[in-house]
Amino acid sequence: QVQLVESGGGLVQAGGSLRLSCAVAGRSFSAYALGWSRQAPGKNREFVVAISASGTITYYVDSVKGRFTVSKDNAKNTVYLQMNSLKPEDTAVYYCGARRSGILSGTYYYKEGDYDYWGQGTQVTVSS
Repeated sequence: QVQLVESGGGLVQAGGSLRLSCAVAGRSFSAYALGWSRQAPGKNREFVVAISASGTITYYVDSVKGRFTVSKDNAKNTVYLQMNSLKPEDTAVYYCGARRSGILSGTYYYKEGDYDYWGQGTQVTVSS
């Protein structure tokens, strides 16, 4: 079983930055591909960012390209989402997901249905 715990959310002004963390409890973290999705009030959940098990291959949805950066620390069992130049439309609950892939695999997954485990989410609010 894999458990994911997100942290780092909060309230920030437009143009500001936040770094989200997702601590993953379970074995073989280096074999898991990870991703982040978000759900804004009244909207469908949107998949935002993915990273391969190796941590070297990433995917970003167009709306966050150039502003968000995902990274994976296999030694700390943690994935990070650095969010810069935040906009009010980034306001959402952010969820971290994990999917068993292959040890240090370069494959990423960009659909929510591809993920087996999800955390409880962390709220990000960007004020204008």
